[in-house]
Amino acid sequence: MRQLIALLALFAAAIVAIAQDAPRVSLLVASPGNEIYELEGHAGLRVVDTDGSDYTVNWGLFDYSSPGFVYRFVKGETDYSVGICPTGLFVDGYARHGRGVTEIPLNLTAEQVETVKSLVIENLKPENRVYRYNYVKDNCSTRPLSVIEQAIGDSLIMPVPAEFAGTGATYRDVMRSCHRDYPWYQFGIDLALGGGIDYRLAVREFAFAPVLLPEMLSVATTSGGTSVAGETVELVAADTSVSPRPTPWYLTPLAVGALILLIAVWVTLRDIRRGNVSRWFDCALFTAYGLAGCVLTFLVFVSVHEATSPNWLLAWLNPPCFIGAWLVWLKCCRKAVICYHFVNFAVLILLAMAWPWLGQVGNVALIPLIVADAMRSASYVYINRCTAKKSV
Repeated sequence: MRQLIALLALFAAAIVAIAQDAPRVSLLVASPGNEIYELEGHAGLRVVDTDGSDYTVNWGLFDYSSPGFVYRFVKGETDYSVGICPTGLFVDGYARHGRGVTEIPLNLTAEQVETVKSLVIENLKPENRVYRYNYVKDNCSTRPLSVIEQAIGDSLIMPVPAEFAGTGATYRDVMRSCHRDYPWYQFGIDLALGGGIDYRLAVREFAFAPVLLPEMLSVATTSGGTSVAGETVELVAADTSVSPRPTPWYLTPLAVGALILLIAVWVTLRDIRRGNVSRWFDCALFTAYGLAGCVLTFLVFVSVHEATSPNWLLAWLNPPCFIGAWLVWLKCCRKAVICYHFVNFAVLILLAMAWPWLGQVGNVALIPLIVADAMRSASYVYINRCTAKKSV
């Protein structure tokens, strides 16, 4: 029934446009979905022409099955493409998954609509169809806005979304708002992306998130004060019954981090009492840190993602963590391990002291993990020093 209503609404809108003997262009915005790449919503550019054609241009197409897709995506070689499909299919695809679709009609002249159509044709040429997608700078939301601005020959003047007005919000702040029910996804973003997303956004930069477009574009004007958009229309209402359930507090990154810290405290106190290091715990803890450090090293030094560097968390999560994980089992490497833990503890203290001035915002769940790291390094140096004194 929802799909039928959506198709009828689209059909009626197309008939009205044809009856008026004037082509029209509008922006379609889909509400967030449950997949991690759907959390900011999605946008497409709809064109209804006088010949009865009604299609939507989509700049968010990618192929999971293409060779090496995951590796290339992590490396930053995020090649997306543009395509078109009948608007009915575009809307129905989201309606079937319970996602709402909002239409923002644009007040364009016939000449400006023709310019939009020409720009779309240019985008669809084989040599232009594939583009290097950028999560915040060049995506399915910024591309149609650019086409609109080229068509009207002017920049869009839009307001800061009400949720972020007067807050000095950054890209990370907007992401956290969109990912509030996905704390592990945001935790991963806060690990992987450095200070490049932590500057105060200009108004236009908020438009990277499609979900914010209806509010921003509905009252947008040209530099001369001319209104750009007509009245927003809800083609399909979002089905709230399929919305994701918030992650229980006891399964959040902060709760897991706190649990790891508690275990680290218990193990450390036990080690100090018996004068020996629990190598099994350090092996598990520092192996996890080392693996995360390998990923960060790849993102900082190999990936071409502009937002992954600089990332000051690399001072904490790095490949040398494996020294504390595996050399602890070798007696001949005892001095090397002591040296590593001494340096590691000093670096963590310096990192904590300098963090407010580094220009990077961290995730609160990182605090217990860093404290656990520092505690284990300090306890290793302390226990081995005491053991050395006793042997003397």
